[in-house]
Amino acid sequence: MIPFAKPLLGEEEAAAASEAILSGWVMQGPKVKAFEDSFASCVGSKYACAVSSCTSALHMALQTVGVRPGDIVITVSHSFIATANSVRHCGAEPVFVDIEPDTFNMSADSLEKCLSEDCEVRDGKFYYRDVSRLAVGESPLRAFIDKGVDVTKSNIGRLAAVMPVHQLGMPCDLNAILQLAGKYNLPVVEDAACALGSEININGEWEKIGRPHGDIACFSFQTRKIITTGDGGMLTTNNADYDKRFRLLRNHGMGSSSFERHGINQVVIEQYLTTGYCYRMTDIQAAVGIEQLKKLDVMLNNRKQAADLYREKLKEIAWLKTPQEPDYCRTNWQTYTLMLQDNAPMSRDELMQRLHSLGIANRRGVMNAHEEPPYNSCKWGNLIHSEKVNRSSLLLPMSGSITIEQAEFVVNATKTIKNYSQHIKEVSP
Repeated sequence: MIPFAKPLLGEEEAAAASEAILSGWVMQGPKVKAFEDSFASCVGSKYACAVSSCTSALHMALQTVGVRPGDIVITVSHSFIATANSVRHCGAEPVFVDIEPDTFNMSADSLEKCLSEDCEVRDGKFYYRDVSRLAVGESPLRAFIDKGVDVTKSNIGRLAAVMPVHQLGMPCDLNAILQLAGKYNLPVVEDAACALGSEININGEWEKIGRPHGDIACFSFQTRKIITTGDGGMLTTNNADYDKRFRLLRNHGMGSSSFERHGINQVVIEQYLTTGYCYRMTDIQAAVGIEQLKKLDVMLNNRKQAADLYREKLKEIAWLKTPQEPDYCRTNWQTYTLMLQDNAPMSRDELMQRLHSLGIANRRGVMNAHEEPPYNSCKWGNLIHSEKVNRSSLLLPMSGSITIEQAEFVVNATKTIKNYSQHIKEVSP
């Protein structure tokens, strides 16, 4: 079976993890600091803060830019559910806009339509017009409505942030999104879970995702991502106050960490300055992350070679659509998506099953949060592309360890399915 995704881990990571364990310092400590410094240097940010997951990073980022209970965050439904969940973790509610059909990223046109038609200014602040429509199911807004709060005379429904996703590593159109967010004075949190190593052209210059270009960018180190620490996340920013806030929030609100107190020749009584969380990364994970960053170029090259092969060899199958990079970005090929065209001779699920039967692990395309139980009580009629992509896409094997031989096997198996389908069509009465 060709694995769907297999991290490129070896003796270097094992030795680094062992060294961290044998050092006696296994919780957040010197390795975390070194990993943060290396990561910031890699993406070009002033600050990087390591945490337990990208979900915790998104939660902290939204809180840091000012998202509060009762607020609204504009994002996409077409993303892993953690994107939407991180908004609700703040007591806020996501408003979903549609995606571009080719990049699967937030549509700037859809965002502009939401801002100009679905929102309004009241008392100098920007609000979503129809808050009551959102206050259903598990929405935290229900608590305000159930208490009889008059949303037209309160801060409920205030627009607090825009959160675009660099879906599957493909950078979104940040130039357009940042311009719109700036017009309405909204902070931008980039969900860059999959986007380490991707680049975007900003004002004629190629820059790494995570610099960041919005206010904060959040990355994931889950096992399918570009680098892995087993699980984990990172926030990057150029705002010193934001970085200080991250470090408070990730460690229970403690004013000084154990590592910072270590070696000081006097007793330090810690203070807890805010209500924080246990969102720390361990030194064992960070030690692995440091070694993974050293292999980043190799893993990105492996992905690109496989993606180039997929694109070149599968373009002859007319009913399959392969992903293309817009001129403004260079993707890291974190994942490779196929879209079935309307004239496909089989369903997406049938193609997935046939690939599996031929020894190729694969997955459905990206989910839509608004079609899952926690969010489907609110009905959305504006997510046409999100819904079509969700029904028609699947993901081929792709990872930092993928070989050309494995990619060739995937291509040949897919062609076998195509030829079989053509034969059935030709012999059918």
